[in-house]
Amino acid sequence: MIMKAFIIYPSYIVEENKTFIQLFGKLENGQSFVSLHEFKPHFFIKTSEVKKVKKYLSKFEVSKTDLTNFDKEPVTKISASLRSDLTKLYRAIHKSAEIYEADLRPHYKFLSDNQIFATMDLEGSYETSEKVDRVYSNPKIKAIQSFDPKLKIASVDIETSSTGQLYCIGIHSQKFHKTFMVTKQKLKSVVPCKSEADCLQKFKTQLLALDPDIITGWNFIDHDLPILQAMFLHNKIPFDIGRSNSIPRIRLESNFFRASSADVSGRIVLDALSFIRDPFIQEAPTIKHSKFESYTLENVSQALLGKGKILKGKDRQIEIDDLYEKNTIASQQKLADYNLLDCKLVTEILEKTKMIPLAIERSNLTGMPINKIGPIASFDSLYIKEAHKRKLVSPTLRFSQKPTPITGGYVQAPTPGLYDNVLVLDFKSLYPSIIRTFNIDPASFLEKPEPGCIQAPNKACFKNTEGILPEIIKKLHEARESAKKQKNELANYTLKILQNSFFGVLASPNCRYFNMDIANAITHFGQFLIKLTAKEIQSKFNLKTIYSDTDSVFVDTELSKQKANALGSKIESHINEFYKSYTKEKHNRQSNLELEFEKQYIKMLIPQLRGQEEKAAKKRYAGLVEKSGKEEIEITGLEAIRGDWTDAAQEFQIELLKKLFHEEKIESFIQEYIKKITQGKLDSKLVYRKSIRKALDEYTKTTPPHVKAARKLPKLDSKIIEYVLTTDGPEPISQIKHKLDYKHYIEKQIKPIANQVLSLFDKDLDEVLQGSKQATLF
Repeated sequence: MIMKAFIIYPSYIVEENKTFIQLFGKLENGQSFVSLHEFKPHFFIKTSEVKKVKKYLSKFEVSKTDLTNFDKEPVTKISASLRSDLTKLYRAIHKSAEIYEADLRPHYKFLSDNQIFATMDLEGSYETSEKVDRVYSNPKIKAIQSFDPKLKIASVDIETSSTGQLYCIGIHSQKFHKTFMVTKQKLKSVVPCKSEADCLQKFKTQLLALDPDIITGWNFIDHDLPILQAMFLHNKIPFDIGRSNSIPRIRLESNFFRASSADVSGRIVLDALSFIRDPFIQEAPTIKHSKFESYTLENVSQALLGKGKILKGKDRQIEIDDLYEKNTIASQQKLADYNLLDCKLVTEILEKTKMIPLAIERSNLTGMPINKIGPIASFDSLYIKEAHKRKLVSPTLRFSQKPTPITGGYVQAPTPGLYDNVLVLDFKSLYPSIIRTFNIDPASFLEKPEPGCIQAPNKACFKNTEGILPEIIKKLHEARESAKKQKNELANYTLKILQNSFFGVLASPNCRYFNMDIANAITHFGQFLIKLTAKEIQSKFNLKTIYSDTDSVFVDTELSKQKANALGSKIESHINEFYKSYTKEKHNRQSNLELEFEKQYIKMLIPQLRGQEEKAAKKRYAGLVEKSGKEEIEITGLEAIRGDWTDAAQEFQIELLKKLFHEEKIESFIQEYIKKITQGKLDSKLVYRKSIRKALDEYTKTTPPHVKAARKLPKLDSKIIEYVLTTDGPEPISQIKHKLDYKHYIEKQIKPIANQVLSLFDKDLDEVLQGSKQATLF
C-alpha cells in the first residue's frame, strides 16, 4: 500500500561499514515512520582531472556520468561506502582537482538525487519497533505534491531550585497536561515522584508514549534541555528521548546573534524563543504587528495572548523556592500550576502565530526540515535539485571573504517640502523580476562576453537562455499567484519571502554560488531601471519624480485628487508596455517587470535635513492616504516609528502631522504639548528603551545613557533597559531619585520634530515659544 509521507528529520547512520539514509517522519494516517535506504556517498570531479589524482582513487568507485559543471565540462562520480573516506580523499586532492558537491551530507544528497522535497509516496513492507510505528527498509519512494501533516507537539518546562535541585518537569500536549513533581502531596495534574531519578524516568516514559514530532519550550535549548541532559547523566538514566537509542546532541552558542541547536533523532527540537526571533517568523502576517518590550515569555505572551505567567518579576526564583519548601498542598499546587501554565503559554503562542504551519509551508517549498528556515539552506536545496534536472552539478561550498559591500538600490536625493497628490508607483518584486527578465543565474554567468549574451550595467554577462534561478523564481511566482487566488495568506507570505531572499543569498560568502558580480548585476539593473522609469515618466507625461527609492518612484502631479488618481493608472499601463518593448528590442526577451500604481499621498511631507536648507534625508517621509474611505498617516524613517524615541515624541509627531496635513493650527498645539511636559503630565511617556548588547563591564570606551542607567540597577534582569533622563543623569524607572530633566526632553525629543514642520514656514521652535508676532500657521 502506498502512503503519503512527510519528512520531519532526515539523517544517516553507518552500520557494518555501510551508509544508510534515515528518513523519519509522519504518514498520512498519523503514524510515525522511518525509512532506511542503503546509499553510497559521492562527489564529482572534472573528468579531465581524473588522471591527475588517479593514485588516490584505487579504493573508490569511479564512474562516468552524463553530468557536467556549469561550463559544460564532463564530470566523473567518485563514490565510497563511508562519507569519512570521501572526506579524507577530498583533503588529499582538493588542491589538485576541481571537486563538486563534496560538502553535501549524505541524506541531503539522497533527497536531491531523488528530487524529493518534504513529502513523498512510500511503498513497501514494514515492521514495527518500540519507538517508531513503521520501519521501512529500502522502500520505493517518489516525490509528490505537498500535503498537510498532523504533527504532534509537546511543550516542556522544568522548575529547579536556585542550587539546581529538580522540583518538577511539565509536559503540555493535545492529550496530556501534567507535571512530574518530586513530592508526597496529592495534587491536581501532578504525577508524584519519589526522587529526582523517579521524576526523570517517569517524564521520559511519558514523553516516549506521547511520541511528539516536535518538542518545544521557551529558551528550551539553552536552558531546560542541557539541565535535563546533565540530570539524566548524573542519575545514570539513558537520555534517549528520540525515535532511536541515540543520545541528543546539543550545540550551545554564546553569540547572541546565533541560535543554539539540539539534535534529537526522529524529532524536531524547536526553541520557541529562538524561533519567534527569526526574521522569517517576525515578518509573518500573524505576528509582524505585535510589539514586545522584551522576549521574555511574560512579555511575549502578554502581547500575543493578553495573559501571562503566574509568577513574575526578578524575585520569582525566591518565590519558587518558597512554594516548594513550604511543602503544603496549596503552595506546591501553585508551583505545579505555574509550571504547567508556562508549558501551555508556549503552545498557545505557537498556535496564535501559526509558526508551525508557516514552517511546514516553507519545508514543503524548499525541502529543508521545519527548524531549518535559513535562506541559504533553502536556496541550496532548490537550486541543486533544479540543476540536477538539467544534468548539472554544483560547486563545493568554500567560504571566501566578501571583497567589497554589495551595491545598494538607487535612492534619489529627495526634494524637501509639503506636496499635494503625489503618486507612488512600485515595481512588484523588483529583484526577482530582474532575475527572470535578464537571466541572472549562477549557471548562466559568463566570465567574458559572447555574441547574443546579456550584459548588465556592471558589465557582468549572462547567457541569453532560460537559466536555473529564473526557472525557480517562475515556479515560485506561479505558486504565489495561486496562493493569492486561494487566499492562502501563509503560503503567499512564505513564497514572497523566499523569492526576495535569493538576491541576498548570492551576496553571501556562506553560499556555494557566492559571486559579487552576479549579486551586483541585480542591483545595478535595479538602479538602471528606476532611473529609466523616472526619465520615461518625465518624457511622456512631463512630470517630475521628487523621490525614488530602490523599487519605487514618487511623482508630483500638481493635479486634483481625482485627476491624479486616474493619471496613476495611465502611468502604470504605459511603463509596463514600455518595458515589454524595451526588453524585446534590446535582448529579445520577455519582460517580467511590472510597475504598479500603489497609492496616492493626498499630502506628503519630505522634511529637510537639520540645519541644511534645500536638502532632505533619504528614506524619511510621511504621507496621508485614503484606505477604504478612511484617512491614514503612513510614516517611513521618522521618529514616530523608531524604537529609540520616547512615546511622547512619537505621539507628538503623529498629532503634529495630522494638523499639518489638515491645515489646522500648529503653534498652539506645540505650545500646549510642551506645557504638558513641563507640568509633569506626560512623565509616563518620557521613558527611553534601549537594549544592552554586551556585558556592562565591556562598555569601556564610551558609556551610553542606558548603560549608565543599567549600572544603577541592583540586578540586571532584562536586556531591555527602561530609563529616564533626570537632573542627575540617566536613572532606571525602578530607581528614579531625581526630577525629570524636562529641558532635555524638549531640546532632544520635541524640538527636532517640531522644526521639521516649522521650517516649511520659515520658523523654528524657539520663535514659537517666544511668542513670535508673525502670522500664525494656517
